[in-house]
Amino acid sequence: MQHRNFQLFIAGQLISLIGTWMQSTAQLWLVYQLTGSAALLGVFGFANQVPILFLASVGGYVGDRYNRHFGVIATQAVSMILAFSLAALTFAQAIKVWELILVAFLVGVVNAFDVPIRQAFLVQMVVKDDLPNAIALNSSIFNGARVVGPAIAGFALAWKGPAWCFLLNGISFLAVLAALLAMRIDKITVKKHLGSPFQNFIQGFRFAMSDMPVRSSLLLLSLLSLLGLQYSVFLPIFAVDILHRGAKGYGMLMSTAGIGAVLGALYFAGRSTYKGLARWIAGTSLLCGVGLVLFSQSGVYWFSAAVLLVVGFAATVQMAATNTTVQSRVPDELRGRVMAVYATMFMGVQPVGSLIAGFIAKHIGAPKTLTVFGSVLIAGGLVFLFRVVMRLPQQPVAPSAPVQAS
Repeated sequence: MQHRNFQLFIAGQLISLIGTWMQSTAQLWLVYQLTGSAALLGVFGFANQVPILFLASVGGYVGDRYNRHFGVIATQAVSMILAFSLAALTFAQAIKVWELILVAFLVGVVNAFDVPIRQAFLVQMVVKDDLPNAIALNSSIFNGARVVGPAIAGFALAWKGPAWCFLLNGISFLAVLAALLAMRIDKITVKKHLGSPFQNFIQGFRFAMSDMPVRSSLLLLSLLSLLGLQYSVFLPIFAVDILHRGAKGYGMLMSTAGIGAVLGALYFAGRSTYKGLARWIAGTSLLCGVGLVLFSQSGVYWFSAAVLLVVGFAATVQMAATNTTVQSRVPDELRGRVMAVYATMFMGVQPVGSLIAGFIAKHIGAPKTLTVFGSVLIAGGLVFLFRVVMRLPQQPVAPSAPVQAS
């Protein structure tokens, strides 16, 4: 937090992300309210996330070739326009399910550029030695908003309806745009890379797959994204049909998972050393899997909320540990492209998971679907534990020296 640009970034992001979580919560609720369909919840998740699977390579290419500062400003401005458009349609009572899915798709297109560019932009706001802490603090802000946003959305949904959630999200983008415009970013010499965005993405992918700690961590993170994070798609079903708590209960379940995520991010940010991350990646994967199985079988609201807190903690620590592993090992000239690989393997597989989740839940129900997903995640964590952690118990995170917290 000693870096002025990072202070501005964090302040703007906190306000904007609260609005973003409000919008995400309200969109899922509105889809289920309009259709009552678990399958369409899966389709919505697919539409929101599939662009990053195909466009993250372009986003990473842009992040390595052009001005990252301007790139982040552009993505935030377009997101604001989409939020105001969604609010206008909803206030006019003209919103349909296909329009919700279309807006979700367009937001996904923006995120396909925003995620790799913003991740690569972090290193320009802090010195490289502070990067692990910056990653963890950025995650703390993201998940802090995840606590506040859904809680506000739950009350807003019950009181005023989803249109106000969309409107407040649009207004919140003004804060992050003001913060980004107030930054003073040193000019850097951008190396021009030959080849298409896809070819540049392949260069990043080759590096990621050739580095064993990066490769194994990313594969397990992909499994978490594919199956472990799909519980959020089903929360409207659990809140309404299983736990019988309505819109406020739905918002609080989302917030409880966010509280766990904040605790996980703060724990990670407070570490004095970043050795032994492989053990944490394995342990949190197992913990997340067990939590999903317990949540899927629970019919008690407060027990379900407590389990989601644990799941939020475990998932966030695994994400932060994986991100730190990748960023600490990648050379600067490949950073944008490798972070595009990270975004693809993390966020890009989520749409596939959403379709799988919606299809399976349509036939066996949401609780049994999460039981299966949690069990697969446990199996993946065990494979990582015995084939990676046990074989490389002394493997450092970085190629030369461990990354120390500031």
